[in-house]
Amino acid sequence: VQLQAFGGGLVQAGGSLRLSCEVSGIDLDNYVIGWFRQAPGKEREGVSCIRNRSGTTYYGDSVKGRFTISRDNAKNTVDLQMNSLKPEDTAVYYCAAMNWFFGNFDYAWRDRAQYKYWGQGTQVTVSS
Repeated sequence: VQLQAFGGGLVQAGGSLRLSCEVSGIDLDNYVIGWFRQAPGKEREGVSCIRNRSGTTYYGDSVKGRFTISRDNAKNTVDLQMNSLKPEDTAVYYCAAMNWFFGNFDYAWRDRAQYKYWGQGTQVTVSS
């Protein structure tokens, strides 16, 4: 199983970036894919996720209305379109896969411990 996140870079505040997570070795129909980020000195936080069968999307409060997650099962990719970027969005972004969870999903998707597979991170830097 391999998840590869790429697309990060340096962008000015107000700009956009599109991250992509390429997934191999698992069937996206059976896995929730989440995006997390971790800024220096901070905990890794859930940014967004997309459920496997329904395609329902979830977003953290800080990115709601600015970020959009999407999935292409044919290409085995999950993208994160990030618009109106702010300096506080600066972090290393990770994608991860989860195939089961416990508890209320509204909280479970944000819990890094519930994800089985992780990709390497991609750095996003937003300058002011």
